[in-house]
Amino acid sequence: MQPDGRSPYTPIPMHVLRAYYESTDRSLKTLELSFDHAEDSRAFFEAFNPGQFCLLSVAGKGESALGVASAAWEGDFVRFTAQKMGSVTTALHNLKAGDAIGMRGPLGNGFPIEGWKGKNLVVIGGGCAFSTLYALTKHLHHPSNRDDYGKLTLVYGTRTSGLCMYKHDIAAWHENEDIEIHQAIDVPEDNWLHHVGYVPDVVKQVAPSPENAVAVVCGPPIMTKFTLPALVELGFAPENIFTSLEKRMKCGIGKCGRCNLGPTYICKDGPVYSLTELNALPADL
Repeated sequence: MQPDGRSPYTPIPMHVLRAYYESTDRSLKTLELSFDHAEDSRAFFEAFNPGQFCLLSVAGKGESALGVASAAWEGDFVRFTAQKMGSVTTALHNLKAGDAIGMRGPLGNGFPIEGWKGKNLVVIGGGCAFSTLYALTKHLHHPSNRDDYGKLTLVYGTRTSGLCMYKHDIAAWHENEDIEIHQAIDVPEDNWLHHVGYVPDVVKQVAPSPENAVAVVCGPPIMTKFTLPALVELGFAPENIFTSLEKRMKCGIGKCGRCNLGPTYICKDGPVYSLTELNALPADL
């Protein structure tokens, strides 16, 4: 049972505050959810850490695990970006402001940001998996937190410019001298002013220094597969490289075994792991 007596399987009652598309092809939609009860809001933000995820539920459709894409300081809401892929994510895309929705979370272990204080941060994201890194970057870059960390470098890649999420903040970060941002698309486009190429190649071009630095990688599995060794080649120690694993989650609390990998349950013990921890796990066949 949770501290308030609610079963961990019972969703927190929420409603949609705002809903809007992120991508030009309308495959990515952001939902900002508000709590129906103030006590649920307080409990959530007392527990939340960037990098955690929640399970969103639509009545009659099921649940879908999504990374939290908002920083706690933004307000009394929780942001998620869903890629339209199946019945649940389609139902999420059909929601509008005022609609009811359930949420379980925050779940998982999140990023160990307290241990990163005093270090330079290299944040590397690709595709819609950038959502949790967006929350992390907003947390790190907030004036109340920024002095706790060193240089902040962001590499963010998408297949096309139309798939870029959070465009307003990305544009503002390009103009901000306090963050070094490298944006990339896979193939050239007219009027594109940034990198062209796959994220692992862009990371090698940027060549961030491993000196007193931590690297965080979240993206499609193929991107992560080639980015992790690129960071090792650049001199980052495995214990200073972190990633977030994606594997189908059902219960979210380590009971059903759907996300089991060796001795670990990704939903409970992850989804964030250091490369040192990852190297100790069996291959995910």
